[in-house]
Amino acid sequence: MNSESALRRDIRILGNLLGNVLISQCGEEVLQSVEEIRAAAKEFRAQGTPESRDALLQKIIQVPVEHRTHVIHAFALYFQLVNIAEQNHRIRRKREYERSSGTTPQRGSLRSAFLEMRQKGVQADEMESLIHNLGVELVLTAHPTEAMRRTVLDKHHQIAMILEKFDDPLLSSREMQHLEKQLKAEITGLWQTRPVRKERITVLDEVRNGLYFLDQILFDVLPAIHLEMEEQLQAAYPERTWSVPSFLRFGSWMGGDRDGNPFVTAELTFQTLILHFDLALRKYEDRVKELGVHLSQSYEKTGASRELIESLQLDHIPDEPYREKVNQILRRLEGTKNVYHGEKTPGTYYNRPQEFLADIRLIERSLIEHKGKEIAEVKVRPLIRQIELFGFHMAALDIRQHSEVHENAIEELVRVARIGSYKSLPEAEKIRFLTGLLEDPRPLVSPYAHVTDETRETVNVFHTIRKSHQLFGEECIQNYLISLSQGVSDLLEVLLLCKEAGLFAWNEDGSVTSKINIVPLFETIEDLRVAPAIVDELFANPVYRKHLQARGNLQEIMLGYSDSNKDGGYLTANWELYKCQKAIFEVASEYDVRLKFFHGRGGALGRGGGPLERSILAQPPEALHGKVKITEQGEVISQRYSHPEIAKRSLESAVSAVLIGSLNVQTEHMKDTERKWSQILERLSRDSFTAYQEMVYRNEHFLPYFQQATPIDLLAELNIGSRPAKRKNSPRIQDLRAIPWVFSWTQNRHLLPAWYGFGTAVENYVDANPESRAEFRRMYRHWPFFKVLVDNLQMALGKADMAIAAEYVQLVQEQAAAEQIFARILEEYERTKRMVLMITNESEILSNSPAIRESIRLRNPYVDPLSYFQVLLLKELRSRSGQSEDSQDLVQDVLLTINGIASGLRNTG
Repeated sequence: MNSESALRRDIRILGNLLGNVLISQCGEEVLQSVEEIRAAAKEFRAQGTPESRDALLQKIIQVPVEHRTHVIHAFALYFQLVNIAEQNHRIRRKREYERSSGTTPQRGSLRSAFLEMRQKGVQADEMESLIHNLGVELVLTAHPTEAMRRTVLDKHHQIAMILEKFDDPLLSSREMQHLEKQLKAEITGLWQTRPVRKERITVLDEVRNGLYFLDQILFDVLPAIHLEMEEQLQAAYPERTWSVPSFLRFGSWMGGDRDGNPFVTAELTFQTLILHFDLALRKYEDRVKELGVHLSQSYEKTGASRELIESLQLDHIPDEPYREKVNQILRRLEGTKNVYHGEKTPGTYYNRPQEFLADIRLIERSLIEHKGKEIAEVKVRPLIRQIELFGFHMAALDIRQHSEVHENAIEELVRVARIGSYKSLPEAEKIRFLTGLLEDPRPLVSPYAHVTDETRETVNVFHTIRKSHQLFGEECIQNYLISLSQGVSDLLEVLLLCKEAGLFAWNEDGSVTSKINIVPLFETIEDLRVAPAIVDELFANPVYRKHLQARGNLQEIMLGYSDSNKDGGYLTANWELYKCQKAIFEVASEYDVRLKFFHGRGGALGRGGGPLERSILAQPPEALHGKVKITEQGEVISQRYSHPEIAKRSLESAVSAVLIGSLNVQTEHMKDTERKWSQILERLSRDSFTAYQEMVYRNEHFLPYFQQATPIDLLAELNIGSRPAKRKNSPRIQDLRAIPWVFSWTQNRHLLPAWYGFGTAVENYVDANPESRAEFRRMYRHWPFFKVLVDNLQMALGKADMAIAAEYVQLVQEQAAAEQIFARILEEYERTKRMVLMITNESEILSNSPAIRESIRLRNPYVDPLSYFQVLLLKELRSRSGQSEDSQDLVQDVLLTINGIASGLRNTG
């Protein structure tokens, strides 16, 4: 059986079993309604006529109220099962490729990357330098775009595990029947589980969700990637022995991101770190116990190193010295768990993970010296890598807070210290004032001074960081991020708060000790444009330069893809991000400061989403000559990291992209070409920005259209995140978070943030420069940034559907205005499609991605009914007043449609 027929088999089995579950749980009538609607939806997609549309709508209207929830749930659940089957298929194809490819390495694999680099003339010394200077850090964030519950995702995992067994060629018919029975039980359990959370998820729930992936998948996959890197390097460069540093790491924002989230307190951050610490210690205890099972070597038969025997501190040599060492290590791990409770007995715990690592390395050396090299490689080395990667903290926790919070705290501290007022000062005066306070080694205020609860909480965060460093190691929190960074004072304020908590201090020789990186976040279009000047002024500040020297002259800078898109549209946001990186790199080069760019990408295409490796290669060449840091958000986390094989493939592709991207050194000719193309992009960006702003911010009818033609009013009811949907209690788009903004446009099939304005910009340019058509095609072929920009745009255009989007127009009260808005959206959509096809020189959108195009085509007949249900339910819900029990049932049905559409379209927010 080939892989495609195996996929069809899996979908058929899952679909049939879902039908059986529907009959057993709800009766034949519900299944009949589902089948009739499905047939009508397929006919509508095939015909596309008003009659076929009306026939589909009629079937949906005819569903009895008592069956409606079941029918919606059935369509939503079908997508969940299809997604599992497609995920299983990706694993199947990867294995098939590895079996059949022979000597040809798979595209995006580590083997492929190292062979390509060798062929391009990268010598072993250069490679050694590269792998020590490059790196990938992926940060798990709790941004609420994962519409499914953890419980539901657990059941998905069980179904996936069973489904994999169907590929076993030795399965008997009886075993096949048993597997189908197991699958039916899991699908029944899924059907009987509430798909939407009844109560809002808490911050600690988010923390536990993130730790699930570190616990179940990444704790083993990350060491495997590093060991694979060493193997493939050895194969490509056999002339030397390779030891790869911790090239790939994971961080987290869950429990540290307090921007706009009142539930993330200093105390909660500390609880988060305890959860991280507890998980790390539990994982190590399990692995060390496993070592004890395997390391049964007898001293009489194999011996052991003198340092191992001496480390046991016994008056005799035990027959199984490795097991004795393991038992001692386990006792010290147990003692280490008690440290954060204040129980410290010298010699009974590990003060730092390096001490634990030293004990495991001692075992490794002894095994190698006594003919146990293979045992050391297979049993001990993975644990060594795990300790190096995860320490006692599992994942480094970033702290993020809004700049205004720090400003308010400094204002109050200055008043309490009776040295004037701060907030009213001009920026230049603020910088001078803060620099003076930072140069003074004395604290600004006494720790016993009376301040408001808000300021006390802000200050406590920094004390919590210091306390956590002492208990869990400095690796547990390395970065403090500042949202809405608009000036140098925003960073100096945080440095002053660090000084108050003992995280920044002067030494006798005039140098400083600084325990944390301070990271500005540039988010809006205007922020991105002024960022290089801010960085220049920042690096010129004498106190900040001292801080940088203490941090190894490395500056991390975060760039926001979400707010820049909401602010200026898809094209302008991407172009400003690209330019900003190049300009900041030039500034940093003048000061001899190394940069790490942190890309705040979302899952949705409008928020920097798309394949991870593609996004990496789209960055300016300069940005890939160091460590790359990227957020992994919402549903993307479960899509990439819920299965070991898929996680390994995703991470391999990311690492390979960074390695290959590092080779992209521009010649003078290439720089000249990019300058010419940059002038074109500058013009496109200007026109796109104007078109987007005129629609979104300068059209009085647009805000009511957005509020009424999308389910934005119900997204909070999904309980998919601990954070409020708005920064302020305001209806303005500016005050709405980017995530619900994008999520809403995905639900109503417009996907407007991911493409609007591009078509107008390109058409204007081509009309003025008819010869530029060929130039656009050259840009698409030879400029990675532009190719990724257009390819992600294609995916958005492919997933958007104006026939379904038109149904949502009827939800708007002012119909004349709504139709006018939609006419402009439709016109821009068609214009953008024409321009994209002109650039790609293809006849169809997504011609270069036939698998994605086919997946969208096959999914549409199943998403469409959910969209029609959603429109009808929203119309009925909004026509009612009050919150009757019937209204609550309607709300739950709308939430089911939101859940189902999110599953159907995959990258939602």
